[in-house]
Amino acid sequence: MDLRTLCFLSCCLFICVFSAEIQEPGRAPKAQNKDGKATSPGGVKPSGASGRRKPKSERRQQPLQKKTPVEAAAPSAPAPSILTQVLGRGHFQKVGDSLSLRAGEPLELRCRGKVVRWRVPVYLEEEGEGRLRIKHFSQHSRLQLVNSTGADTGEYSCWARDCQDAACTEGEDRQGKTFIFFTDPEELFVPTENYYEVIQLRSHQPVLLPCQVTNPLAQVTLHREFPPEEVPVDGTDISFDVKKGFTIHRPRASLAGSLFCLASLRGMRQISTKYMLIYINYPSSSPKPTIQASTTSVLLGENFSVTCTVLSEPEIAVDFRWEYPGQKMGRPPYVSERADVVHREGQAQQEAGSTLYVEEARAGDAGIYTCRATNLQGTGMATTRVHVTRSPRVSPAPS
Repeated sequence: MDLRTLCFLSCCLFICVFSAEIQEPGRAPKAQNKDGKATSPGGVKPSGASGRRKPKSERRQQPLQKKTPVEAAAPSAPAPSILTQVLGRGHFQKVGDSLSLRAGEPLELRCRGKVVRWRVPVYLEEEGEGRLRIKHFSQHSRLQLVNSTGADTGEYSCWARDCQDAACTEGEDRQGKTFIFFTDPEELFVPTENYYEVIQLRSHQPVLLPCQVTNPLAQVTLHREFPPEEVPVDGTDISFDVKKGFTIHRPRASLAGSLFCLASLRGMRQISTKYMLIYINYPSSSPKPTIQASTTSVLLGENFSVTCTVLSEPEIAVDFRWEYPGQKMGRPPYVSERADVVHREGQAQQEAGSTLYVEEARAGDAGIYTCRATNLQGTGMATTRVHVTRSPRVSPAPS
């Protein structure tokens, strides 16, 4: 075999191999990076993953997986608080729901806004200029409190007023607030001026015993003075809030009497102001009186009466007041009142009534009779008219 024949056979072999590589099914050409170097299709997978091509179902899901983080509705960021605490020159800190400082430490708060209003504990508002100083600037307002005490414990808030031209609107929806405890090792309760405080227990309204503590870590319990016992706090009938005190959600007569709060912290125990609770069966609504005269037309010289009636819960005090035509003639009122318990639809109710008596009717007794019934919730009114005639109406004789 000569050299020319050998070259021809080599060329044929090269062509056959090249054709086989092109026609081989399922074989993917190698991808190239920016530098023109070949890279493996499985280079972005974690180690141990095969380098085979993904099936069609996987290829269709891949774009959705990439879009998920972009299309997901991210929650909008809360509006930045306009209230911050100044810790030092140029050093600010956002205030949270509550803040604890030692009594005696100064407090400096800054509120963003062009026209700013502040609200502070009543104790500081009544004190006036002195330890509390507020200064307004073009873009913010500053509150400074020096020589703080446990009595300064309470809520501090601010809001920016929206002013255009000469008109301003309150912007309390854009409000910053925080509750600040001024901890005092010698005063576990926020001091008050009263040794005893009278509180009404109204049957239909929650009531607050405001025994606020100066330290949120204090353990607080509720007690009765006589007989001496702890009042159970279950979170339903009675609950405790470290910022407010004890709330009686369902007042009842058995809670009436002298109660107080007891705070304990690191072996120290203190009692609060004593609260004298007076139970009042409070009405759920104002009276809705009904009125009825014994007759709507009376002869001169005859007697008649007008009765006003109110239905309410048992033991609800109702006061009645009358307005009648005879007042202009100086006729004194002759009134009788009653209160009875009646049962209607399986429930006990109180029926309170007042009756106005008019003797020997005169012409001046004709007119409008008005009854006003009042309880702790308000006043209701009812009216009726009475006619006074000179002679009886005679019906015509039958023909």
